[in-house]
Amino acid sequence: MPRFLHHRGRVRARLPLLVSAAVLLGASVAHAGPREQAKTIFDRLTGTPPSAAELDAMAQQIADGNPAAAALDATLDDAFYNVTLKNFIAPATNRDQSVFVPLNDYTATFIGMVRDDVPMNTLLSADLVYVGNAAQNLPAYSSANNDHYLQMEERGLNLRAILEGRTQSSLTGLPASATAGIMTTRGAAEAFFIDGTNRAMFRFTLLNHLCDDLEQVADTTKPPDRIRQDVSRSPGGDSRLFLNNCIGCHSGMDPLAQAFAYYDFDETVGQLVYTEGQVQPKYRNNENTFEFGYATPDDGWENYWRTGRNERMGWDPALPGRGNGAKSMGEELANSNEFASCQVRKVFRNVCLRDPVDGVDRTWVSNEAQDFANNGYSLRQVFADAAVYCMGD
Repeated sequence: MPRFLHHRGRVRARLPLLVSAAVLLGASVAHAGPREQAKTIFDRLTGTPPSAAELDAMAQQIADGNPAAAALDATLDDAFYNVTLKNFIAPATNRDQSVFVPLNDYTATFIGMVRDDVPMNTLLSADLVYVGNAAQNLPAYSSANNDHYLQMEERGLNLRAILEGRTQSSLTGLPASATAGIMTTRGAAEAFFIDGTNRAMFRFTLLNHLCDDLEQVADTTKPPDRIRQDVSRSPGGDSRLFLNNCIGCHSGMDPLAQAFAYYDFDETVGQLVYTEGQVQPKYRNNENTFEFGYATPDDGWENYWRTGRNERMGWDPALPGRGNGAKSMGEELANSNEFASCQVRKVFRNVCLRDPVDGVDRTWVSNEAQDFANNGYSLRQVFADAAVYCMGD
């Protein structure tokens, strides 16, 4: 697969793609009038019916041949942020992948980034967190509890109106170099850095933001030199299990998850802990399982998946494929083709209420992923484009 070209700051015309999408919709769109199309777009994006004024304005835009503008206007509705986006990202914030979880800084940051068209390829690396503005008289943002966001939810505050972006480093005390977008929010840390060996943070980031679980990226041809000491080389006394199974995931995951070596979540105080230059003890858990395995010395990571079967993920050739810490590793993941494609596929499923089912759908997803990457990684635009594409379903 060719690498998506990144033309930051250069906006390419989107009309041809949208016109092609409209043509592909066929007769089902042709017999629907502008008002029906406007209502469908609004319903798909907000889950609510439009007001009479909204319907009139959107219908006029569609009649004028500009359904993309109508869809973008629909994304300005409060329900798009308070309901659609909140439910869209909530499963990514917890191990159970449940939508029934409280609002937190992970969720709010994602919603704010979409609203403000912050490039989504910074989702896993930005020194950014969204909080409620001071006018709301909320409890102060805290690294040790979720009260700030719980009260937003309890009071039913309008997230579209009140969220404002702040630097994580100014609120949490983390060095700016240690911030890694949603991965270093308190919500993510509580869910994925708690206990364990920090592999959960990597696995769920891969699953939620690249749409691949470990089984999909397993590669038994990679060297085992960075697999930690806690992985048996002869599980159950049979080395074949390691060579044909365990090595497939761990040979790629362990050198990438090393980026989190200085992070932990302290349940006692309820907050993310970062120990710069000092590897967390959890990286030495069960170190006697295979004492000749890799003993993590620092937070240096390397992407072994840049070659071999996982080259298909489209890694950015402008990046080195190795580095130190979660921020640079997040940049590696979020600038891949797989990241862009995953966002588009998730939006397609959310807006169209189905998975891509045929070559036409898959072509649209592929083209939209390229457009997403080439034009500033605006996820709000992807939602709007998907609503136009699927308005004839």
